[in-house]
Amino acid sequence: MSRVIGVDVGGTFTDVVLFDGEGLTERKVPTTVDQSEAVGDAVAGQGDAVFLHGTTAATNALLEGRGGRVALLTDPGYEDLLEIGRQDRPSLYDSEVDRPVPLVAREDRHSDPLQVADCDVVAISLVDSYQDPSRERELADSIPFPTVVSSDVSPEFREYERTATTVLSAYLTPSVAGYLKNLGERLEMGTRLIMTSGGGLVPFEGSEARAGRLVLSGPAGGAVAAAALGSHHGFETVLSFDMGGTSTDVCRITGGEVSVGTGHTVAGRVNRVPSVPVRTIGAGGGSIAWRDSGGALRVGPQSAGANPGPACYGKGGEQPTVTDANLVVGNIPLDLPLGGTVALDVGAARDAISRLGDQLGLSVEATAAGILEVVDSHMEHALRSVSVEEGADPRDAALVAFGGAGGLHASRLARSLGMATVLVPPMSGVFSALGLMMAPPKTDRAQTVMLPESDGHLEPELAKIRSHATSEYEGVFGDQPSRTTLTVDVRYYGQSHELEVGSGTWDEIRAAFEASHRQRFGFDRPDEPIEVVNVRGTAVGTAPVKWSDLPETSSEPIPERVGSAWRRNTLPAGFEADGPGLVVDDNSAIVLEPGDKLTVLQDGTMRVSL
Repeated sequence: MSRVIGVDVGGTFTDVVLFDGEGLTERKVPTTVDQSEAVGDAVAGQGDAVFLHGTTAATNALLEGRGGRVALLTDPGYEDLLEIGRQDRPSLYDSEVDRPVPLVAREDRHSDPLQVADCDVVAISLVDSYQDPSRERELADSIPFPTVVSSDVSPEFREYERTATTVLSAYLTPSVAGYLKNLGERLEMGTRLIMTSGGGLVPFEGSEARAGRLVLSGPAGGAVAAAALGSHHGFETVLSFDMGGTSTDVCRITGGEVSVGTGHTVAGRVNRVPSVPVRTIGAGGGSIAWRDSGGALRVGPQSAGANPGPACYGKGGEQPTVTDANLVVGNIPLDLPLGGTVALDVGAARDAISRLGDQLGLSVEATAAGILEVVDSHMEHALRSVSVEEGADPRDAALVAFGGAGGLHASRLARSLGMATVLVPPMSGVFSALGLMMAPPKTDRAQTVMLPESDGHLEPELAKIRSHATSEYEGVFGDQPSRTTLTVDVRYYGQSHELEVGSGTWDEIRAAFEASHRQRFGFDRPDEPIEVVNVRGTAVGTAPVKWSDLPETSSEPIPERVGSAWRRNTLPAGFEADGPGLVVDDNSAIVLEPGDKLTVLQDGTMRVSL
């Protein structure tokens, strides 16, 4: 097997995993302002290997306003569609909240291609182009600027969503193209694949043309790995819980595979591309605790990042963070070097928390405990949003906890949700990077069809989309996909929203749709006709690494301690321990609460039974 390197860039750390066909090696390095610098340094000297990448380059460019100047070319009368949008309100009772400012200024929106000038990229979105893309392609060929066309980015009905998605992709194109160019110049590897928001790998080449598909590049890797772990251990449903230094990502996974939807928004902006249904909140180990104007303790979304980082890193940080709180309450051993090299400064952590405590009228210990309680509340709400709020009972699932800080909070969160099992995977501190190796090459196609129930055109439309998805895969990867799956977006006739279900006969589609409708909304309408709105095809290849390829944990090591904590890499398969307690490695830690029972599984997963 070829050497495979997975590199996932987070807001605080860049995670690296190397698989040489027999063993795994992990590494964490601080994320740099130019992400390509840290990535290039982390993999320097690795020679010929398959390079797999998860990046926040697109997300950061959007959040920081570093996109290119975009011109929009559309039909007459539709120039203001971006501002008109939909009639939904971002916050029903908050009169101060408004939608984000459009990414294209009014003077850069045109219906005449001769008016387009002085821009970095042109977004082309014509009415009904999802039915006939020929006019968009003709315009793209006639314009002396880089172009992004809606019939390639989001070939589905609803003009506002299609236009907004196309503009977003165009806005991110210059930043993503620049990042991939810089990174490519630093890499020695010949095979370079990048993770998309949909949980699949695509080549670097051409990815900048669909930059909007990279917005969830990093979080998707963790969800893919959590799906593989849950499936390996026989859990039908898992809640993926990835707590890093800057944010926490959660996702519900059923049936051993990550579902992919298209209703994603980022920073309040529509991004209708295939995306893993990850919810991200500003709650991580580096999240800053503060007192608001009403005197309440708040945590995040601001983060100390990698530089200066939490106060306990000793790099000049002075504001109290979640990591500082965990250190003060004893969830992180004082003599545990972070990443094996960074000595933690408990004095600096106490000083930072003490200053906040003085504002709140609390002791250092009470303030630290309050910080953890507040951040746990944020993360519990996020986990409920992907389970209870979607009609799924979290008590039927296992919580897969990873990221550098995931194991510190997992047991308390699982208990608050009534869950009985927590799984902390091997290499949990770099698990998203490991997930890149388990993601398959993937391409997808979609088409709006608007077929009423029992229409005989369903089967030909499904065959056509299967052929298009397969052909696209062959064109991108030069090989046949291992499988091509088909799904359909269905609704009751007259509804304004759809649910995605598996394809089949009309009777099978109706049964699957009504089961999904009952779970999501609590009712169905058997006498109402349905219609298929969109058909979707996804061509999938073989992932570079399977979970079964990973080395198993030996039963021979002798358990060792770091102070009062167990050192994880010395715990043999079959090892058991009762909480309270701690299990630590260089990049993560697991807190066992009273009543918890830890069991080390054969693959090195830590199973915590509550």
